[in-house]
Amino acid sequence: MDISRYPAQAARTQRFTLGLPRSFTLSPDGERVLFLRTRGPEDRQSCLWLLDGAEERLLVAPESLGADGPVPEAELIRRERTRERSGGVVAYSADAALRTVAFAVNGELWALDLDGTAVPRPVPTAGPVVDPRLDPTGHRVAYVTGRALHVVEIAGGNDREVAGSDDPEVGWGLAEHVASESMHRTRGHWWSPDGTRLLAARVDQTPVQRWWIADPANPDRPPREIAYPAAGTANALVSLHVLGLDGSATEIGWDRTAFEYLVSAGWDTHGPLLSVQSRDQRTLLVLAADPDSGKTEILHEQRDPAWVELVAGTPARTASGKLVHVRDTADSRQLTVDGEPVTPEGVQVRSVLEVTGESVLFEGNDEPTERHLWSYDETGLRRLTDEPGLHTGTRAGGTLLLASNTEAGRAFVVRRDGAADRELRSLAAKPVVTPRITWLRAGEQDLRTALLLPSWYEPGRRLPVLMAPYGGPAMQLVVRATGAWYATAQWYAESGFAVVIADGRGTPGRGPAWDKTVHGDTLSLPLADQVIAVRAAAEYCADLDLARVGIIGWSYGGTLAAAAVLRHPDVFHAAVAGAPVIDQRLYDTHWRERFIGRPDEHPEAYEKSSPIRDAATLSRPLLLVHGLADDNVVAANTLRMSAALLAAGRPHQVLPLAGATHSPSDPATAEGLLRHQLRFLQDALG
Repeated sequence: MDISRYPAQAARTQRFTLGLPRSFTLSPDGERVLFLRTRGPEDRQSCLWLLDGAEERLLVAPESLGADGPVPEAELIRRERTRERSGGVVAYSADAALRTVAFAVNGELWALDLDGTAVPRPVPTAGPVVDPRLDPTGHRVAYVTGRALHVVEIAGGNDREVAGSDDPEVGWGLAEHVASESMHRTRGHWWSPDGTRLLAARVDQTPVQRWWIADPANPDRPPREIAYPAAGTANALVSLHVLGLDGSATEIGWDRTAFEYLVSAGWDTHGPLLSVQSRDQRTLLVLAADPDSGKTEILHEQRDPAWVELVAGTPARTASGKLVHVRDTADSRQLTVDGEPVTPEGVQVRSVLEVTGESVLFEGNDEPTERHLWSYDETGLRRLTDEPGLHTGTRAGGTLLLASNTEAGRAFVVRRDGAADRELRSLAAKPVVTPRITWLRAGEQDLRTALLLPSWYEPGRRLPVLMAPYGGPAMQLVVRATGAWYATAQWYAESGFAVVIADGRGTPGRGPAWDKTVHGDTLSLPLADQVIAVRAAAEYCADLDLARVGIIGWSYGGTLAAAAVLRHPDVFHAAVAGAPVIDQRLYDTHWRERFIGRPDEHPEAYEKSSPIRDAATLSRPLLLVHGLADDNVVAANTLRMSAALLAAGRPHQVLPLAGATHSPSDPATAEGLLRHQLRFLQDALG
């Protein structure tokens, strides 16, 4: 294998994601599948496709539309929150019958009739379009432009503003920062089932402090102002309203002082359903709302002494009105229907995908390295997948679309009883390196651990070690699936390292008690677990040289890497810390306060969880990397850490990435970063 090609390949393919089918919608009869996919492994323009029977058809190629205007700023922010890296048709909305589709390209709105000519036609709008949503009947589209919520009739082109404000701090119909970044809520408006009214969020940013993100590489450009609610500061004021197309408006009522977070919202056949959370995140209420009066009724109250975990897709209701939610026991996150648990102890419900009739489709795991597709209805509980890996899907009309990511690769299969399977093709590239993974369990905690050795390794040849964790509550890395993290780890291995990836305490998939071991201190136990994992890997393979151990990570993993060389220099001898949260006070309210409370009430928790307090102890090589346009983990974290290290006389390196956000996507930047990190680690560890 030619490993020298890997950095360029990973960069050009956006870490092997380009060409993967995604965003699936099944027709009610299950015969057709609408989805997005780029046309190849290096094509960055997402297209709209239809699988009809066994035939795949390209419906919309973005360049054919002639939509060459700029992407609206609000849309760029929405994409950053959802980690969308492609262009073109990046999202779409369909009616309930899957006859009509609406989407935006570069701020222009388009509609497509799937039962007709299937030729996209432009829909005139009042301004650049953000987050268009087609009503369930397929007649009109709601969208946001200039902070106002509009509705346009597809047939007649009649456009009206249904909610707006002259106050520049007030916006309608889009999710605020903490909702989209930390609560799984990326939307701000929802149609009623009959398409006559809208449920919409009003967001007032007046109380939120302002930060400015500058572009030092282009000093002629003004800084970008963002409303960023850092830990301990004021949140946006969010309210929820029912808006009629006749101009009527009704506010949904709840105690917004006691419950300032709007966690979820939607509108099913029983009416609006929402959940709200207290600022300390220890109490969550599920509310049913009367759309005419705005009055709410508490359907469920959940409390936890640490925090109430938010599970995507909940709450929901069955056709008969039974509440679908979750409850925590010490070791399990259980699905409940009408208040009764329907999953056994040991199964962790990860997300509810959809509720159809009385049936619930959800993801869950009983082994943390896997995630399976499950179904529950009145006949009982069934697991729909068996092969170790990560499985998700959707279903309609007796058809199941199963998207699987296993060690054998990715597969997208449409299954229907009595019919042959149909497959959606993946056009993604295959990495030039093939991961060679040994699965381990480390220490008393049974830390799920992956060890990757060079293909040329022979017993007796000593290898420096590279730890490559994420290690935080947002994500697992040690899963039985393919992924760019494993391909990159193997590239490091082929370059001369034994690579160890371990999911420690606080990572998802092990149950509530495991999750909440990091309450009050998000660094100490995760760091201890990385020490346990590297020593266990060395016990398994005696050629791991524990006198030469490096650690590399991004985001939370970057925080962990920086803390590792500062607090355990006897174990970790070099670190690359990418986009690290160095001072926890610089991260947002909902995510930070969930784990360590408010900084004025728990300053000791912020000290324990912030590597900057240990700057003066640095005695090992440290490379800090940060995108200067990052509005999630701002570059001030790295700059303040560098200043503290300089003040303490501690040598280190800083690599600023001009124009890069939290996930650098520019091919030249991404490729150069991989090569630079490798050289740094090789030099530091000899």
